[in-house]
Amino acid sequence: MLQAVPKPSMPLTVSNRAPPVTGLILTGGGARAAYQVGVLAAIAQLRRDAGATQSNPFPVISGTSAGAINAATLACHADDFDGAVDGLLHLWQGLHVEDIYRADAFQAVKSGARWLSMLSLGWALARWTRTRPRSLLDNMPLRELLMRYLDMGRIDTMLDGAHLRALALTGSSYTSGQHVTFFQTRHHIVPWLREQRMAVQTQLTQAHLMASSAIPFIFPAEKLDFDGSREWFGDGSMRQSAPISPAVHLGAERVLVIGAGRMKEPEGRRLASAQDHPSMAQIAGHALSNIFLDALAVDVERLRRINRTLALLPREARAATALRPIDLLVIAPSRRLDDLAGEHQASLPPSVRAMLRAVGVSGKGQATSGAALVSYLLFEPSFVGELINLGMSDTLAKRAEVQRFFGWPAKAPQIDPALLRKGRSAGFAASA
Repeated sequence: MLQAVPKPSMPLTVSNRAPPVTGLILTGGGARAAYQVGVLAAIAQLRRDAGATQSNPFPVISGTSAGAINAATLACHADDFDGAVDGLLHLWQGLHVEDIYRADAFQAVKSGARWLSMLSLGWALARWTRTRPRSLLDNMPLRELLMRYLDMGRIDTMLDGAHLRALALTGSSYTSGQHVTFFQTRHHIVPWLREQRMAVQTQLTQAHLMASSAIPFIFPAEKLDFDGSREWFGDGSMRQSAPISPAVHLGAERVLVIGAGRMKEPEGRRLASAQDHPSMAQIAGHALSNIFLDALAVDVERLRRINRTLALLPREARAATALRPIDLLVIAPSRRLDDLAGEHQASLPPSVRAMLRAVGVSGKGQATSGAALVSYLLFEPSFVGELINLGMSDTLAKRAEVQRFFGWPAKAPQIDPALLRKGRSAGFAASA
């Protein structure tokens, strides 16, 4: 997975050469983003084993959707990477769906009934009764959680202290159709503009996190200041054609990408046994997978192709182009998270399970129909814990690649078993 970059034939003799700027890409996926925390925990442990001394191995951080929340946490505590990772462990391992969206029986039934009325009786009835819902679920608990535990004002402190170079969070405007990267840096960077995507330098807030993580249809849109007006924004994974691009624009010379789904399905995929028309849950899960997973796989392939092309060019030709090789490492789940979610769907509150059944989620275990949709909403310790452990084991399986990517000496890791059970809360709760 590690994309090699041409290196000098002789070792460098200049000992004070600065290491390449490392960027971190954290993608979206609702509850699936817990996988990222496991990867980060394993990297933190490998870093300690190697005796690395830098406070923050990722001076450039870019996050999308739920990955934006993880990215903002690392940025707000860039002066204590281990503490930030421990804080994420503590937060995610203690999550329940009630911490992210209202899941009590009354709220779930009310939301589900409104949506079912839209499907069965049409928008005309909703207009007449003035009950048109903004989303399937109310994520006000998430807003309250972010306000309690994440002080976005610390980003300025981290930038001023040179612990961080840049943080980028992405959103998609329902108003203008633009995909926007909001970024915060210590120094001015000329914003970039591409077809249907652009960048804006601004002061990042919890509102940007709420917008970036507003899964379409499931969570409500968020209003943000943009281009002199107020626009409605939703999940940053929508219309995101180049998820690696923000980190490169912000100065990253090598990039670690942590995915929220398998980058490539194995040959001979199993065929569905059911011959019925796909349910709304299956269609919704398929659409969300398209939004959250496909663009990243395409962008990774594009970057690797550019790296290979540049490696074939003579040095003079490489110097004449604006393109430059980017060292790339990708860590993504080795298991289908849909199957994993199916195994843990029973841990959802009865009211949420009833609502999901109404849109077509059925079956048990790996045979669950509509499990992809479930995987984005399953903020429960059993599923989250499995994802964290999977992230750790997948990272350790790539130990040699991770060590080579960061330039750390190859040493066998001594994983603290406590990391598999709980994280320390000090690093994260300090901003509460």
